[in-house]
Amino acid sequence: MASLKEIKSRIQSVKSTQKITSAMKMVSSAKLRKAQKTIENFFPYEQRLNGLLNSFLSSDTESTTVFAEVRDVKRVAIVVFASNSSLCGGYNSNVVKRFSQTLEQYRQLGHEHILVFPVGKKVAKASHKLGFEPHANYESMADKPTYAEALDLADNLMQLFLNKDIDKVELIYHHFKSKSSQVLVSETLLPIQLAAPAKGAVALDYIVEPDRVTLMEELIPKVLRLKIYTALLDANASEHAARTMAMQIATDNADDILQELSLLYNKSRQQAITNELLDILGGSFK
Repeated sequence: MASLKEIKSRIQSVKSTQKITSAMKMVSSAKLRKAQKTIENFFPYEQRLNGLLNSFLSSDTESTTVFAEVRDVKRVAIVVFASNSSLCGGYNSNVVKRFSQTLEQYRQLGHEHILVFPVGKKVAKASHKLGFEPHANYESMADKPTYAEALDLADNLMQLFLNKDIDKVELIYHHFKSKSSQVLVSETLLPIQLAAPAKGAVALDYIVEPDRVTLMEELIPKVLRLKIYTALLDANASEHAARTMAMQIATDNADDILQELSLLYNKSRQQAITNELLDILGGSFK
């Protein structure tokens, strides 16, 4: 059995760790509230705009765009959203696992034909380990999402697609549903995926000014930029939610360990007192 001094030292160590995890939970929770508010306010706007674009492209054969052009995939870009730091449960490991699976799907294209755009140090590090050099560095976006940086990434991808340097763009990120639920998503950004119209849906006839072509030229890049920004906000909120839950679990586990150590300490202390009494009583009979 461990000595009283050793048990007391372990109790102090667990208490110190618990203070750290509790503080990290509070910080992550505060960041989560801000990130959650941002994504909840922004997501409906992005969805409505995307629905508007889909309606235009689906209802009018003249409203075609090069961004919806489906080609044989010879070069692909993979944009992966993770975090810059750890201690967020399985958040990063799940992203890296899905990233590895996606790379395996395009392995036949060859390393030089797979462009990786990692957002976050953890996935950038994983990319290096898997033998892929990141095409561009967007690590700063993982901590502080900004529309300007999301716009830069989106414009970079659109230009590569327009120049036919890539034929497809894949996104991997966590979609934030709630504090306890974040869904890992893999989806195609380019070419634009048109959703099938709902059964019985009424086709909308829009009156467009100045004309459809001008509107599409403005709308499509905007929707693609907003999609990248929404994915970034989603990933950021999911990271803080995952870290909040991980730190909550760690704090609760520390409570359980402290109870066990306290019980062990009391038992050891009681045993030590009993032994001392037995020594005293044994000596008195000599």
